[in-house]
Amino acid sequence: MKVLIAIPTYNEKENISRMLNSVLSINETIRTASNFNPLPLYISVLIIDDNSPDGTAEIVKEYISSRKRLAADTDVNANININESVNKNMNLISSNCVNAEKRVFIIEREKKLGLGTAYVAAFNFALDNGYDYVITMDCDFSHNPEEIAGFIGLMESEKCGMIVGSRYSGGVRVIDWSMKRLLISYSANIYAKFITGIKITDLTGGFNMYDVNCLKKINLSGISSRGYAFQIEMKYRMVKEGKCSFKEYPIIFYERTYGKSKMSKGIIFEAFFKVIKLRFGFFK
Repeated sequence: MKVLIAIPTYNEKENISRMLNSVLSINETIRTASNFNPLPLYISVLIIDDNSPDGTAEIVKEYISSRKRLAADTDVNANININESVNKNMNLISSNCVNAEKRVFIIEREKKLGLGTAYVAAFNFALDNGYDYVITMDCDFSHNPEEIAGFIGLMESEKCGMIVGSRYSGGVRVIDWSMKRLLISYSANIYAKFITGIKITDLTGGFNMYDVNCLKKINLSGISSRGYAFQIEMKYRMVKEGKCSFKEYPIIFYERTYGKSKMSKGIIFEAFFKVIKLRFGFFK
C-alpha cells in the first residue's frame, strides 16, 4: 500500500519539521501495532508550499537534503551518528527516519494560489507516481498525525472510496475554539449538508483519505474552489460525480499552537456560494 500524505503550507516554519518527523514515524507505529494486520506499507509526504516568506520551503529542502546525506553515509557506515548540529538547530533528523530520504517531496509554487489548487496538485502527483491513497491534512497539528493509522485501518477494512475525518460525528470534538467560531463551523456544515444533500457530518473538514481509483473518476481539472470551499466541493464530487462510497472517522480537532490561521471572510463567502453552485450543477 502506497500512501501519500499531502500537506499544503504557507508560513509554517514553526511546525513543518516536527510534522514531517511525526508523519514519517507512522510506518513503524502501524507495523508494531498489535491490533493491526501486517501489510506492506509505504508512506510518503508531499509538501505544497505557496512561496512562504518565512522560509518554510527552505526548511523542507534542507530536511530532504539531510536525509539524503544521512542515507549516503549509512551505506558506508551503518553506525553513523546523526548530525547533531542540524538536529539541534532545525529539528530535522529523527532516529527512526534514517531511510526517509525518498519519502519527502516538495512542490514549490511561485505565489499563494490557494488550498484547492494545492490539493489538486497533490492528487495529480499521486496519480503520476503510482500511489494507492492520498491523505490530506493541515500542517499546524490541528490534525493529529497519530490518527493516520486509524484512517488506514478503516480504509483497509471497509475498502471505500473516501474516509472523512469528522469533528462532529457522534458529538463535537473540537479543542480550544471560541463558541463563536464553533457555532459558525457547525452551522456551516448543517447548511452545506442540507443544500448539497450529502449525508456527511463534516463537509468542511480537511483531514480526509481518498482512494486514487476514485480520484480518477472525477474531473480534477474542473475543481474551481481555492479556499476551504474545496473541502465541500471535493466531497460532493466524490459522492455525486465519482459515485464513491465513504465512511466517517471520528477525530479530535485541536486549535493550532504556532502560526496564524488562514481563515478569512473571503474564504467563508466562497464556501457559502459554492454550496449553491454545486447544488444546481454549476460545475465542470
